[in-house]
This record gives sequence, structure tokens and C-alpha cells, in this order.
Amino acid sequence: MLMLTPSLTELRDYQGQVIGHSPWMTVSQAMIQAFADATGDHQWIHVDVERARAESPWRSPVAHGFLTVSLIPRLNTQVLQVSGTSASINYGLNKLRFPAAVKAGSAIRTRMALQELTQVDEHRYLASYHTTVEIEGEDKPACVAENLVMYVTGG
Repeated sequence: MLMLTPSLTELRDYQGQVIGHSPWMTVSQAMIQAFADATGDHQWIHVDVERARAESPWRSPVAHGFLTVSLIPRLNTQVLQVSGTSASINYGLNKLRFPAAVKAGSAIRTRMALQELTQVDEHRYLASYHTTVEIEGEDKPACVAENLVMYVTGG
């Protein structure tokens, strides 16, 4: 997998197209536990391994939805690095859905498509990406998001 490194001008050519896929990344129980500790969300479906195996519909602990979405920047920067910018800022989300759960030990990756690139002012460009978080071996995605990145040029 090659990372794409276009300039902002070259990035425009990708509007409406899939840019690429990130490498697969395993979501471990340790990551899920660390996220639970950081957020205070210790719901048993995430952190009680034995109970989740016995009682949850997935027969496994599952990642928090917001853990999954928080991995989008990490995964997407393995697909795309826009050259000639001084900063790339996570600008938020317009849409977010969690169609399927990520079981502990599952591998995920992102599929990234550029929806739109808009010049905001002389030094800022807002990109809207349609990012799908795929689960290896599963039909449904873990997450579908319209995520925004503000690219800053110059000083």
C-alpha cells in the first residue's frame, strides 16, 4: 500500500473518488480497556470479557463506537498526507453511524473517499471525506462517517 501525498491542487482531482485503504489494524482488548479507563465508560459489553462471552449478542467484548471513530485520523493518515500544508486539523464530523460492532481482537481498516474540497480563505481549505471503517471478514462496516479536515497553508 502506497500512501498518497498530493498537493492541495492535486487533491481536487480525487473529488468523488476512493483515495485508498489503510493497512489493517487490530483492536485489542487492552485498547478497549484503555479507552474505557480514559472515558469512564466501563459498560460490561466492553470490559467484562467473561460476561461478554456468555451474555452479549456478539459473544465477545466489543469496542466502544467512539473508540472506533477516534481511530479514523490514525488510519486515514496512513492513506493520505497532503503536501505543502503547515497543519492538518481534525475539524469534526457531519455524519456518523455505527452499523456493526468491532469485537475485541478484530482487524479494522479505513476506506477513504474525498467528497469535497473547498477553499475557506487564503490559507485554509476544508476537505470532507467519506470514511468507512471496515471489519476484516465482516459484511457490515463498523463505522461510516463524513469527517472533516481543515488544511492550513502558509503562516
